[in-house]
Amino acid sequence: MDTARLTRGMQLPKSPAHIAEKRFLVSIHDVNPRFECEIEALRDLLAEHALTRRVAMLVVPDYWNRAPITRSSPFAAKLRAWSDAGIEMFVHGWSHRDDTAHRGTFTSLKARYMTAREGEFLGLDTATCTQRMVAGKALIEDIIGREVAGFVAPAWLYGPDARAALATSGFALAEDHFSVWRPATGEVLCTGPVITWASRSPARTASSILAASLLTPALRAASTVRVAVHPGDVHVRAIRRSIHRTLLSLRQSRSAGRYADLLDPPRGPRKGGSMPAPSWP
Repeated sequence: MDTARLTRGMQLPKSPAHIAEKRFLVSIHDVNPRFECEIEALRDLLAEHALTRRVAMLVVPDYWNRAPITRSSPFAAKLRAWSDAGIEMFVHGWSHRDDTAHRGTFTSLKARYMTAREGEFLGLDTATCTQRMVAGKALIEDIIGREVAGFVAPAWLYGPDARAALATSGFALAEDHFSVWRPATGEVLCTGPVITWASRSPARTASSILAASLLTPALRAASTVRVAVHPGDVHVRAIRRSIHRTLLSLRQSRSAGRYADLLDPPRGPRKGGSMPAPSWP
C-alpha cells in the first residue's frame, strides 16, 4: 500500500515539547495470518504518523477456524518480534466467528446488524467463554514470551457470561466500544466511543467516515481517545484518507500512548474480583 501518496500535501505536525496528559491509543484488530498482507499495510499506514511501537495488536488465534496460529509458524515469529519491539498484544477472541443461535430479540438484533456473524462472545456460556479466553491467553503468551495486555471481544460484543468469565480469566484489561476496565475489579479506566471505520458496504463506509469526523472534535475534552483500524480498511481509499485525517488531528493535541498507561498503579498479581464493568447502552 502506497501510503506516501495518500499523505502527499498533508503536513505532519511536529510533536510539541510537552503535550498535556491527554493521549490517544491506536489498535490494529483481527491480527491473524489470514490478513497478514493487510496487517503489514496498516503498519505502513500508521508508520506515516510515527506509530510503529505505540500500537496495540488484537490477535485472533484461529480466524473463523480456518487460519490457526501455530507456535512454530513464521507468523508466530512475527508476533514475537512485534511484541519485542514494544507493541502491546491483546487476545481478540478465539475464532472471531459467532455460531450461537441467539434467542433474545435485542441480542439477535445486535448479532445481526452490529457485525457480520463475528460477535463470538455475545451468546457463549460462561464455561466456553472461559475455555476460549484461557486458551487464547496461553497460546499468545507462549508465542510472545510475556503477559498479554488484555482481552477484547470480537466486534466489542460481550454477553453476560463473557463478562463473568473475564473476571476470573487473569486479564489485566478489557475493552468494549465505550470503555476500558479492569476485569478483576470492574474499575473503569476510560470511557468514550472508539473511533473506527466500517468497510462492509458503501453506506457503512460513508457513515463511519462521517462519525470519525464528528467524534474527533467531540472527544476533545476526553483524557483518552481510542482509534481502531481493521484489515478491510486498507482496501477502501476513502477510509485510509479518513484514518490519516483523524490521526493528524489527534497528534496536534495529544501524545500517542499505550493501554498500559491506563493502569495506575502498574498491574501486579490479581485474584478474582467483583462484577465487570457494564457496557454503555
